[in-house]
Amino acid sequence: MDRTTRTTEDVLQLLDGLFAQDTDKWAGFYDDRSRPVPFFVPKPDENLVAHLDQGLIPTAGRALDLGCGPGRNALHLAARGFEVDAVDLSSGALAWARERAEEAGLDIRFLHGDVFALDREGRLDGGPYDLIYDSGCFHHLPPHRRATYLALLTHHLAPGGHFALTCFAAGPDGMGSELPDAAFYRDATLHGGLAYTADALRAVFADLTESDLRRMHDEPSDSPHFGEPFLWTALFRRP
Repeated sequence: MDRTTRTTEDVLQLLDGLFAQDTDKWAGFYDDRSRPVPFFVPKPDENLVAHLDQGLIPTAGRALDLGCGPGRNALHLAARGFEVDAVDLSSGALAWARERAEEAGLDIRFLHGDVFALDREGRLDGGPYDLIYDSGCFHHLPPHRRATYLALLTHHLAPGGHFALTCFAAGPDGMGSELPDAAFYRDATLHGGLAYTADALRAVFADLTESDLRRMHDEPSDSPHFGEPFLWTALFRRP
């Protein structure tokens, strides 16, 4: 009989266990690199490129890429002069990202694991970060992890630093589940990821100053940038 839950962290990990099937799916997700998965392409997000080119994000400093996948945005940030730490839950994704970084001659520190566990263990020691970038991690978090996500931003984002995000957009031309938060605990699954409205994102990140919030541009296949219109792109600044 298990009656060892006594701390807030114990409760969070207990709730994490409800969504083990959602977490476990990433273990072999990147094994077949030939699959037509949109974010397998070696292209940076169009919004990240635009924010850097327009001067909305300074092109220097330390950057943390949350859920970096095969490294497409981490590589772009490193090429633009950032010192980059990149985190992912999938060892296969990181192996692919490391190969891409070596081919490009870029020095990136890759960290394998759950970002919240890495934070607890003191392994996110490369900050404070001038930029924290998240392309597709946030919408795969269960609702209770928004609190620890915000705590991570508070702890690791430098004053005046920027937080940039892409995530599933709600609506008929969006993607992701629009079920209420409680339903995910009832069903014990995230149904492929959570959709957000613009107002929901503003509410979650209310302690940050909004710089930009729009749908991602639909980039053609021959574009050097990645863009899918079912995603939000957001840029916030810490006061």
